[in-house]
Amino acid sequence: MAYYRHIRDMREDHDLTQRQLAALLQMPQPQYNRYEQGIRDFPTDVLIHLAGIFDTSIDYLLGLTDDPTPYRQKR
Repeated sequence: MAYYRHIRDMREDHDLTQRQLAALLQMPQPQYNRYEQGIRDFPTDVLIHLAGIFDTSIDYLLGLTDDPTPYRQKR
């Protein structure tokens, strides 16, 4: 699945291993690996957490946009 490439790229850009990111997400590394490889779909709560860690939008993580700029909430 091509859209998980953004997630892997963001992880690598932040110099994180799968094991380190899995720890931040409070899951075992093999489970995270299955998500990143596209074997399983990322749950919504994990996508939200990843967007926060990487300061980007879920749309970028899912490949819906090539702009990694996060959306800002209107106040």
